Amino acid sequence: MTEDILFSIENHVATIMLNRPAKLNAVTPEMSAALIEITEQCNTNDEVRCIIVTGAGERAFCAGSDIRELDSYDTPWNFRNRPDYCDAIRKVLKPTIAAINGYAFGGGLETAMSCDIRIASHTASFASPEIKLGWIGGGGMAVFLANSIGPSNAAKMIMTGDPIPATKALEWNLVSDLHEPGQLMPAARKLAETIASRAPIAAETAKLNLRAAYSMPIEKAIEYERDLQTVCFATNDAEEGRKAFKEKRQPVFTRK
Repeated sequence: MTEDILFSIENHVATIMLNRPAKLNAVTPEMSAALIEITEQCNTNDEVRCIIVTGAGERAFCAGSDIRELDSYDTPWNFRNRPDYCDAIRKVLKPTIAAINGYAFGGGLETAMSCDIRIASHTASFASPEIKLGWIGGGGMAVFLANSIGPSNAAKMIMTGDPIPATKALEWNLVSDLHEPGQLMPAARKLAETIASRAPIAAETAKLNLRAAYSMPIEKAIEYERDLQTVCFATNDAEEGRKAFKEKRQPVFTRK
């Protein structure tokens, strides 16, 4: 673990904060290792039902990988096979929310896009600047941008490397909502607590279902959805939901 990552759990909501504001929350190899450990803990901890990912300070969500650390890889092959923080976020089984409070550049943008839901401050900006340094993104940049904002807009961002403001990100559906800086984390927590109040297994299968919707043919995706629905229907939580509905009360879900 490292002090450059802050981690807390409250009311079934975990918060992962990149805590390197003086360096725009740029991610080091040590931070990547910590993120992998933290996300694995979240996957196995039933107390965690939703996760917020954000950055410390007012300037940046995450500026991507720390460029000064990239020369520490002795071969391109070892660079390619490095433990990756975007992979760690994508492997989370539970719903994730990116609360984007400033720059989301490079790997920071990929981290945000690896989350299920993205909300942002009005002061946020978004960029895929790798081309300005001689390479391209490697954490899902092209596929996530193309699916979020369309092929032409994705090409414009990736091929110029220039940033877009939060208002453009909202217009292009890269984020769901914009908030004043001081209201971003309260909004993220309110959303996370709402999701955490729902049936946890249903929320996790909903995440699987949404991912399948992007990668499967329509008929196969519907078939998979029905299978996931059946899994949920067989849980104790689904039985509790039906019982609570009949008794006109709020259900108490236990992730069983």
